[in-house]
Amino acid sequence: MASGDKRLLIVDDDEKTLFYLKEVFEGECYRVAACRTASEALTDIQINGLPHLALIDLDLPDLKGFDLSAKIKAIGDVPIIFVTGKDDERTVVDGLRHYADDYMVKPVRTAELIARVRRVLSRMSNFDYAQPPVMKVDEWLSIDFGRNRVIVGGRIETLTRIESALLHNLIRSAGNVVRSDVLIARVWPAGEVYEDTLRVHMHRLRRKLEKETGDPQYIQTERGVGYSFRSVYVAQDVPDGQSEP
Repeated sequence: MASGDKRLLIVDDDEKTLFYLKEVFEGECYRVAACRTASEALTDIQINGLPHLALIDLDLPDLKGFDLSAKIKAIGDVPIIFVTGKDDERTVVDGLRHYADDYMVKPVRTAELIARVRRVLSRMSNFDYAQPPVMKVDEWLSIDFGRNRVIVGGRIETLTRIESALLHNLIRSAGNVVRSDVLIARVWPAGEVYEDTLRVHMHRLRRKLEKETGDPQYIQTERGVGYSFRSVYVAQDVPDGQSEP
């Protein structure tokens, strides 16, 4: 995938920095959404879907960068690079351990930042997470990750953060079994969670998606291994009359 096919989300409350980074990456043929607040960034995701990568400052006026990163990760497994003035060791370690794929301290060297963005993107096995905001699975089910909800049989069901993250991880590997330990590591990276907890959340997710939980059509269980999302989906706009909950 060429740079021009990739979309970056840049979040920084400093207007000069934001404008500069936007120009830099547009010059590298990326599509760029530039936001000064976390609220603007989350609104952009609701409208345009998840970016291929996000560059986030930690000091935002309405929400800390770690918290914004967690909200984005709850929607989908988007790679994140923090670009910030905070350089204390604890913050850097926490950022890399729990929230981001890379961490750069301002002032950054432009060529190095571009190289790091390319390196992080080159590690991604696929870019299924950067889908349009609503995906139509079939006539029964559509998924709106930007608003953490599904549209099933014409009605709206709200997803919890955990349910949304589980569904996103299954869909990005649609047709393949995702091992239970892999799902746990991706959805609960900072906590000690066991398979019983995973089973409970998967049961609740199935109840929201399936016509009949006793005969699941979407989420399949591979006993002793993990779960898979069976259907092939296509992207689609929000159905008429469903644009708001």
